[in-house]
Amino acid sequence: MNEQNNDFGAFLAGFVIGGLVGAATALILAPQSGDEMRAQLAQKSVDLRDMGTERAHQYQERATTAVSGARSRVGDAGTQAQDQARLVLDKGKARLHRNGDEIAEETSEVAEEIVDEIIADADAIVDDVQEDVDTV
Repeated sequence: MNEQNNDFGAFLAGFVIGGLVGAATALILAPQSGDEMRAQLAQKSVDLRDMGTERAHQYQERATTAVSGARSRVGDAGTQAQDQARLVLDKGKARLHRNGDEIAEETSEVAEEIVDEIIADADAIVDDVQEDVDTV
């Protein structure tokens, strides 16, 4: 039993000495105390939050600029489309007017021909009737 107590005492002494050596090493090699570490972590979190906020503002400005540019380009494209539509419409109206004038001219010519034929036929009938009257 005496030997077990010596073994346990040696183990306990080694455990305590190892703990003290470890604690001393940690204190010597530790860069900062707990309070300093918490302060540094708090400062880093504030810095990261500020950087995140700044980047968010930058991205928002970029997005606003991109949306403004897109709206401008869409407005310009709409204006160009309206201008092109007006040109096509004006050309179509001019062509319709020209074709309408041509049709009216052709119709007038055909009507004049028909009137001339009717007059010629009427003159022929009058001449025939005049001849019949003269022969009677």
